[in-house]
Amino acid sequence: MPDAAIVSIVVLFLLFGAAMWNRVHLGLLCFPAAYLVALYAGISADELTSFFPADFFILVLGVLSLFAIAQSNGTLSWILNGALRLVGGRLWLIPWLTFLVGGLLTGLGTLPAAATAIMAPIAIGFAIRYGFPILLMVLAGVTGILAGCFSPIAVYGLTALNLYAQANIELPSAANLYLLLASLSLGLLLTTTYTLFARRSARPSDRPADMPPTGSTGGSQPDQGGGATATLTVAGTAAPVRQRVATLFAMGLMVLGSAAFDLDLGFVAIVLAVVLQLTFRLEPQQIINRIPWGVIVLIAGILTYIGVMESTGSFELISDALLTGGSPLVGLLLLCYIAGITSFFASSIAVLATAVPLLPPLIAAGLDPVGALIAVALSCLLVDVNPLGITGGLFLAAAPEESRTKLFRQLLLFGCSSIVVAPALAWGVFGWW
Repeated sequence: MPDAAIVSIVVLFLLFGAAMWNRVHLGLLCFPAAYLVALYAGISADELTSFFPADFFILVLGVLSLFAIAQSNGTLSWILNGALRLVGGRLWLIPWLTFLVGGLLTGLGTLPAAATAIMAPIAIGFAIRYGFPILLMVLAGVTGILAGCFSPIAVYGLTALNLYAQANIELPSAANLYLLLASLSLGLLLTTTYTLFARRSARPSDRPADMPPTGSTGGSQPDQGGGATATLTVAGTAAPVRQRVATLFAMGLMVLGSAAFDLDLGFVAIVLAVVLQLTFRLEPQQIINRIPWGVIVLIAGILTYIGVMESTGSFELISDALLTGGSPLVGLLLLCYIAGITSFFASSIAVLATAVPLLPPLIAAGLDPVGALIAVALSCLLVDVNPLGITGGLFLAAAPEESRTKLFRQLLLFGCSSIVVAPALAWGVFGWW
């Protein structure tokens, strides 16, 4: 009979293949797959249950509960509107605004899909009104959203650091800061390139001043000097200012409690979310319904299946194959390409969760743990600028119908190119640390 490790690897490929079918939820599918592989490998049900990431479940649930309140009471829209007012009539700041606001949203804990849903109509609307190429505005928005994903309180950042902790890999205390700075630095570099092109092509649109751009709720009025003032209102629930201030204060307390007092981030976030809910008499279902349970099930299912794979020794088998050439750097490059190609077609966070456990042998062979983590993480994310994924797809949906065919081709070309360039770029910059 085939070895259990080989069976678990084959099943993993089948899982990702099945996930490309839109009627299959990868996280939900991982649980029966984990159970069947566990039966084959002789793993008991009690041991299988221990693989469920209970601590990580609390962590993600807590953070997302707090940000569900921030979204429902208009705190996120409040932050966005303040940022949009800062632009004024300085058109050259618009691509930077889409980058910075996208990074702020995901950096504060908003899921990339939710941040994209907020930012896509704004970025497309600015492109239409002020004559920016739609592709460049999309790239600036997506790059910002991805750049904030590795914040210490973002789901991607939490996942990466949690996986390292599970693998007993020691990281410097500032590892989460390094990860965030790396994604931001690369994002700033890419956005600078986009902005140089966008600034040359920007021009006021012939669209009437009182006509709002696509997906927006506000308009743009000419200023006294005749130039266009870039203002765009983001719709949100009109909660009392004191409630939004309290929500911002709670978000600050969550970060402070974790960073300064080493409190459990997940439980602190849940406590703060419940305090806000009781203080302002918020409808509990309003919070529960806004929690993206599908993402929680996805992460929990993947990590449970990873526990089964670790128990069968599959990751050691794959890592040995990556080290066949004798060089951990070559092995890391191969892993970056595997992560990038797979992430192009599947969930980036699921790919990240399966790629990180392959790093310990490469690190033991001499790779820097922080540099290796950054290289793999960025390889997973940088290929998300494609129309086949959620992020690119939402931007495509926000574009005018007459522009979608052209934008689809542009994003597809950019995405296919990123499969070749992104893993090599991430490996070349960070893999050599």
